[in-house]
Amino acid sequence: MKENDHIQANQFRKLVSLFIIGPSIILLPGVLASEAKQDAWISSIVGVIAALLLVWLYNTLASRFPGKTLVEISKEICGRWLGTIVSFLWFGYVFILSSLVLRNLGDFLTSSMLVETPINAIHFVYLSIVAVGVYYGVSNIARTADIFFPFVIALLCVFILLLVPDFEFKRVEPVLGKGIKPVLSAALPYIGFPFLELVLLLMIFPNVKQPKQAKKAFLSGTLIGGAVLFVITLMNILVMGAGNTASELYSSFELAKIIEIGEFIQRVEVIITAVWFITIFFKLILCFHISVLSLSQTLNLNDHRPLTLPLGMILYAVSYIIIPNRAYVISFDTSVRPFYALTFGFLLPLLLLGIAAVRKKR
Repeated sequence: MKENDHIQANQFRKLVSLFIIGPSIILLPGVLASEAKQDAWISSIVGVIAALLLVWLYNTLASRFPGKTLVEISKEICGRWLGTIVSFLWFGYVFILSSLVLRNLGDFLTSSMLVETPINAIHFVYLSIVAVGVYYGVSNIARTADIFFPFVIALLCVFILLLVPDFEFKRVEPVLGKGIKPVLSAALPYIGFPFLELVLLLMIFPNVKQPKQAKKAFLSGTLIGGAVLFVITLMNILVMGAGNTASELYSSFELAKIIEIGEFIQRVEVIITAVWFITIFFKLILCFHISVLSLSQTLNLNDHRPLTLPLGMILYAVSYIIIPNRAYVISFDTSVRPFYALTFGFLLPLLLLGIAAVRKKR
């Protein structure tokens, strides 16, 4: 970490919120509705509660090792050799996540907007911008978040107001019609994507100038991001119904197409598309920055920036090769991703915290 590469607690809060919203604002409602049906909004509440508990766990781990990143914490707790192995696991986790986020971007654009554009070209252009941002450090990313965060909130407010005339509250009935089990089953992949991924933000947690305020910012940023996803999920159910929401891969994008006020306000899906472009940019740039930083710290390099270009080239290739099609992504997100996210987002941090507590007691 560069000595002057610091951010404010308020900037960290915005980064946390944008990281959570990310691709989830487009993909999440359909995933929840496919399992919980009209109770998808309840599943989103369960996910936010679980997220706050997870962030409390991450804050506890960070407070025991002030000024250290997740990789540095792993090395200190586990020792040199085992700590290096664990650090490589962290790098592998966030690098795979980066490739998934980049592929989500390409799949959405090639299927809904730029249908004749090669996905390789989209990945190259977007990843080039991300690489430049990563090279200039997290403080540069945070200042960019200061600019775009108000636009995201303003666009979401406009989006919600335009949908109010189409609300039909009978579409959320019957509440808990099939009991609590479908609600909890739907909440599991939601917790894994995106809330268990928040553990990776411990890599930039030491960059925050005010450690005590950073903990509060972590919690409040999680609450803001979770609230946005809750509102978007509820709107999908109120306007489109559970069946239509579950049948659409990009349900929020389809939701925006419904907006029609008179004959002059219609087809305003550009609003939700703009929000999605901004938020997925921040999720990708944070994931890639953490990939570069975690590998450099694992290898004990003094500067992470020389790794930006080679890792970017590898990510460009991996995002295209590792995922054959969209159906594979959907299957992976619902069946595999929650469990390996549970390993890295809950079990491994809990294990590190337990080992640290035992060593301190001894």
